[in-house]
Amino acid sequence: MAKTTSRNAARKTAYLMDCAKTYYPEPLTLVSGQGAYVTDEDGRRYLDFFAGIAVLVAGHNHPSIIAAVHDQADRIVHTSTLYLNEPVLDLAQRLSEASPPGLDKVFVGNSGTEANELAAVLARHFTKSSEFIALAHAYHGRSAWTVGITGLSAWRNFGAEPSKIVFAPNAYCYRCPLHLTYPSCEIACAKAVEDIIKTETSGRVAGYYAETIQGVGGIITPPPEYYGIVKEILDRHGILFIADEVQTAWGRLGHNLFGISDWGVIPDIVTSAKGLGNGLPISVVIARREIADAYQGPHINTFGGNPLSSRAAVATLDVVEREGLTANANTVGDHLLARLRDLARKHTLIGDVRGRGLMLGVELVADRKTKEPAAAAAERVLDACKDRGLLIGRGGLYANTLRIQPPLIITREQADEAARILDEALTVASNDVARA
Repeated sequence: MAKTTSRNAARKTAYLMDCAKTYYPEPLTLVSGQGAYVTDEDGRRYLDFFAGIAVLVAGHNHPSIIAAVHDQADRIVHTSTLYLNEPVLDLAQRLSEASPPGLDKVFVGNSGTEANELAAVLARHFTKSSEFIALAHAYHGRSAWTVGITGLSAWRNFGAEPSKIVFAPNAYCYRCPLHLTYPSCEIACAKAVEDIIKTETSGRVAGYYAETIQGVGGIITPPPEYYGIVKEILDRHGILFIADEVQTAWGRLGHNLFGISDWGVIPDIVTSAKGLGNGLPISVVIARREIADAYQGPHINTFGGNPLSSRAAVATLDVVEREGLTANANTVGDHLLARLRDLARKHTLIGDVRGRGLMLGVELVADRKTKEPAAAAAERVLDACKDRGLLIGRGGLYANTLRIQPPLIITREQADEAARILDEALTVASNDVARA
């Protein structure tokens, strides 16, 4: 085992750029996947509760999606956006019909980064403004523009940033940036957007970007009132609401196809990616017709609207609907959330448990009173889970939040197995802290 693993680690060092970071001291080489499980190069199987960073909503190698991809591969796999293909038209029609009312024009690209770039272009052309508001702790992608609207110092590392961007406090109730307590705070973080418009911008702002739930930021989940208050402010000032649904769409939050619908508001532009292709690269921007029509291009994307990815996306939407994956994310997610809260009562390392559906976060702290972040403990839990056959993620401003975003196909039994392994891993991390 050691020989194979070290060989792959050596090849990574020799041939991949150092900026391509991986989890674990000895990075895993994954060679196959089926359902909620993946297998490494040594034949060891893992319960995958990170799903390729919240991508595989229907699980690894879902037979219906694989069959659609194989069929399309026998037809045509590439056209570029200079030609039409039937799968991208099928997908655009499906998304237009399934989106919140008024969101009916679609552009299909390759990644969440691309989607958030195009959303900015649409907003600039429609409003004739180049100023934007983003949220603290946000993550929107890995291009010069999307790094500029990212609110996490670890990911703001590209150098000079474009346009004028100001940041609003996020709805991080566990560590309220305004030092208030929900619900007596009266959602002051949302109301702060008004003051920011008046004091930190020219008053002419193109758009407000928000991840429905902040994923890389640590599964930061706004209270139910948050987006309604923000949307009212934005509408009064003529500012477009851009909902970054890269991680929260396609049923993950357990109630609607689009997560933002859980908050009862309709954004002006939605961006998404990740789970839509169930592993194949794809992204979408969905906008109100008048906003989309304000930008006439020309715009081109060599791999955008790819027929293979578009066919996979339509098949994924079919699976989500046919197999009731949104409802499963709700019921199994509620069960897993309850199990995680049981662990919080047992382990003092856990400061907060939060999230919706199958997008859950467990924030670890060294002391519950001071809320001192426990980043080293979170890393230890990540490793201990892997050693016991469970893959999870990690994020947050302090890198102390465990990210749990499994495929939407998981069962209660698999959720219980994940909770059991987490229990053991938290015990290991707690013992390490006690010895230190």
